[in-house]
Amino acid sequence: MEVSRQTDSSNEMKPLRKKSVEFLIRSSHQLRASPIVKYSALSLFADRFLPSLTTLIKMRNKIGSWLLRSMEESNLQLFSLISIWISSKIHDSRALSVKCLKSLGDEFIKDQHFTIRDFVEAEVVFLQVLNFEIGISNVAFIFLEEFFIQFKGVAKVGGLVSFEACMDVMDLLYEKEETSLLFSAPRSLAASILVASYVVTVPKQQWEFPVLPWVKFVTSYKEEDIVEKVKDILTHVFDPHS
Repeated sequence: MEVSRQTDSSNEMKPLRKKSVEFLIRSSHQLRASPIVKYSALSLFADRFLPSLTTLIKMRNKIGSWLLRSMEESNLQLFSLISIWISSKIHDSRALSVKCLKSLGDEFIKDQHFTIRDFVEAEVVFLQVLNFEIGISNVAFIFLEEFFIQFKGVAKVGGLVSFEACMDVMDLLYEKEETSLLFSAPRSLAASILVASYVVTVPKQQWEFPVLPWVKFVTSYKEEDIVEKVKDILTHVFDPHS
């Protein structure tokens, strides 16, 4: 019975995970958050908070907050806004205000009305779930931006690679639970996203730059490993059933 309940809990989380990640991405755009704020928030929320939350649910919620007693969509939407708030505090010289986040929540969270006090409590709960460890230096976006700048500096075709396309690919990978596991190796993922975007946005007749040997040179990763990851990325990006 215990195994069955745990399986049911994990299955229930899957559609909620997708919806809450999509909500985080939309909210970042609504708030005009910078890319580093958006992707740091995704790292905190999708890579760390949600997996820890699933474990907490299996352990019968030791934190004890009412916000964790039932994993409803509205609660996860609140926590996704909290991740943006924390990320903004880390990266922005003038962080997003709680009133700004509450206003967005009032407009788009339909099933629950959260007060400013709820936002403050949710921030504490979020940090408790992460054991107050909010280091975000190991974020795929940071490596992607670094590789993209280097690539444009050494290859003429670098100007044809769309950084927007790179970020769109990253969003899609976060939205799918099966590909979100790729973010556990953020540096190799960033290199693979750059190669995938190169394949998608640069016309084939202009594929003259040795992009795979270059990636191997700057990252020390094996070409065949990058190729496999690029194939995996492109399969999911162009999956008609996603």
